Formats: sequence, structure tokens, C-alpha cells
Amino acid sequence: MQTASKKVINGWAMYDWANSVYNLVITTTFFPIYYTEITKAAPYNGNVTFLGRTFVNTALYNYALATAYLLVAFTLPILSSIADYKGNKKRFMQVFCTLGAISCSCLYFFTTEYFTVGIICMMLAAYGFYGSLVFYNSYLPEIAAEADRDRISARGFSFGYIGSVLMQIVGFLLVVFWENIPFLKSSGDAVRLTFLLVGIWWLGFAQIPFARLPKGTPAVRDTEAHNIFTGGFIELKKVWKQLLHLPVLKRFFICVLFL
Repeated sequence: MQTASKKVINGWAMYDWANSVYNLVITTTFFPIYYTEITKAAPYNGNVTFLGRTFVNTALYNYALATAYLLVAFTLPILSSIADYKGNKKRFMQVFCTLGAISCSCLYFFTTEYFTVGIICMMLAAYGFYGSLVFYNSYLPEIAAEADRDRISARGFSFGYIGSVLMQIVGFLLVVFWENIPFLKSSGDAVRLTFLLVGIWWLGFAQIPFARLPKGTPAVRDTEAHNIFTGGFIELKKVWKQLLHLPVLKRFFICVLFL
């Protein structure tokens, strides 16, 4: 196969520019600090209530993210199988991107008064982020020849790093200079505004890859994998069998589980 045009390749890389802001600004930097600060102070004092149960604040944070990751693990094999069978991976990518970005923006309302809503939005944002990545990554073999995949993948990473750092700088400026912004009453407001901007950035720039990437072509499956609900798990089984013969890669995946 031939590598797609530069317009398509740059469009694909732009999704990394769009969604990497969530991974850096929300997951890594601002949200964990904000969450810890509002839950260790009154009225929570380190213990939070969610769906009728009381948790240590940090424990609930980990449980919520773990639940989102489990949903990804159990639903994405089925959904990706359906997407391959129907040839509509872009539609699935759009749905997960929209879910993640809107949920991320809704973290703007994550205050002590709307704690439960905030946790649910956090889970949905994580689910949307990792769900969209599955379909985003699946485009690479479709638009790039094997010899070009490393180079194009690196382009996506570089776009992601640049975009996320720019949004990170915007967030830092809002937090540092919040007193000079009339509608902000505290540094917490500045952080929540950053959550809103991240979601807008993510969904806004994602329109570029959605406009340029192909819809996808229906996959031709053999009889064993023809069931669209089980095909994804069958493919995972095949990958697992191959993994057993690659001890270095197997150790790598085991190490990832403890990160």
C-alpha cells in the first residue's frame, strides 16, 4: 500500500494535538491537585461520599479511574470489532471524542456542591479519551505504508507534545494571574476554567482529523471471526498467542500494569 497524502497524514497527527491536552493538563497536572485540595478540606476532610458509600479521597479517585479503564477493556474489543466489520471507525472515534471532550469541559462544574457529577464526568472523560485512542491508532496501518509508520507515529507524538504544552502554559497563566481576570474569584476558578478550555480545545481541533481521515472500509473476515460481537476478543486471543513467543514484550506489558 501507499502512504496517504500529506493532508491526511497531518490531519491524523492533529488528533494527537487535540486530545493530548487531556492527558497532560487533566490527568497529569491540574486535576489530581485540584481533586486533592477540595476533598482534603471541609466538609470532606479526606473522606468523600459517592453513590451512598464513604471512601478515602485518594481511594475513590483510583477506583473511579480503574472503573473507566475496565469499561474500556471490556467494551472496546466489541466496539472495535463492529467498527472494523461495518467500516465506520471514524464514527466511533467521533462519538468517543465528543463524549470525552464534553465530559472534560463539564469538570468546570466540579465543586463540593456537585461532587458526584464531577466524579462521573471524570470517569466519562477517561473512557472517551482512551476509547477514541483505540480507533485513532487503528488508522495508522490504513493510511501509512509499513516503512513510514514509525515516522508518521513520531509526527503524531510531536504534535501531541507541542499542543499539550501550549495548553499547559495557558492553564499556568490562568492560575498565576487569576487576580487580574475580572470573572475569576479564586485560583480554583482558574483551574476549573482550564478544564473547560481543555474540552473545547480537544473537540475543536479534533474536527480537523474528522474532516480529513477516510471513513474506513469494511473488513473481510473469515468464518471464525465473522461474529461482530466476538471478533474483537478472537483477535485479542490471536495477539496473546503471539505475545507468548515474545518474552521481552511480555515483560514490558507486565511492567505497564504496575505503573
